[in-house]
Amino acid sequence: MRQPELRSCLTAAIQQFVAYKRALNRKYRSEAAALRLFDRYLWENNIADGDEIDSAVIGQFLQSRPRVRPRSYNHLLGVLHCFFAWAVVQGLRRSNPVVARRRRDTGQRIPYLFDLNGAKRLLETARALPDRSRAPHRGLVYETIFALLYGLGLRVGEDSRLKLGDVDFTRDTLIIRNTKFSKSRLVPLGPKFAQRVRSYIAERYGDAADAETPLFSFTKRGCICEGTISQTFHKLVPLLGLHAPPGVSQPRAHDLRHSFAVGTLLRWYREGTDPNSRLIHLSTFLGHVDPCSTAVYLTITDELLQEADQRFRRFALKGVGK
Repeated sequence: MRQPELRSCLTAAIQQFVAYKRALNRKYRSEAAALRLFDRYLWENNIADGDEIDSAVIGQFLQSRPRVRPRSYNHLLGVLHCFFAWAVVQGLRRSNPVVARRRRDTGQRIPYLFDLNGAKRLLETARALPDRSRAPHRGLVYETIFALLYGLGLRVGEDSRLKLGDVDFTRDTLIIRNTKFSKSRLVPLGPKFAQRVRSYIAERYGDAADAETPLFSFTKRGCICEGTISQTFHKLVPLLGLHAPPGVSQPRAHDLRHSFAVGTLLRWYREGTDPNSRLIHLSTFLGHVDPCSTAVYLTITDELLQEADQRFRRFALKGVGK
């Protein structure tokens, strides 16, 4: 889709700023879209001089773009603040006109965590999806998609963009290419997952498929988009008989990644492994820059608290015995 043309007095500065961010390996798509909205507002309101842009203009722009959720409002506000802070450093402005305060987000989302039984019901329900005229092997495709999300903790976009050439059965790995922050990584499959993917490819494509063929696709136009995967997931959820605890949001596809992270941590506790020594491994597996990013996914559950409590008690008893 062709992007709207920038036409305001800040066009050159916005273009330089976005280019600067992308030179740092940032995709900067939603942020660039927010700056295009601001550029259009300035042009439509005949603000032709950058010196006219003060806190009042910023406030009027924010009012013209109503944001119900604090997170959405804070994102728009943050993009503007970051842009003008950069402009000050570059000598394009004397001060930052963005002085509005962020809204307090009191409704932070608590993800729904799938246990093994819930994940099995999801895969079974997905496998039962009927074929369509333009979607052959529909059940098999979605069963495998959701299996990779839950079993390997992939992002939905990473899952959807996989190609046959990204599967290496010699080393039983997946190559996740150009993901968040333009990084790539290797994800080990393990024997059972490798066999699942091998069987899927054999049934879906046979032996004649090209390496550039999308792993998950119904047409020749390309891979299944992540939005379609999320829509299918939401259509299946009511059939699973799941019950979200009080305060927990209704399930979404990204929660399968959360479930993988928490399930891995719980398994380490039960195996007697020190999670602190292995958290960097989980971060690498998930494609995070550092463990701080991974910590966002580690929702504290009753099971985790119980395992941590038992570990502390064993540690305390050893100390008493010395």
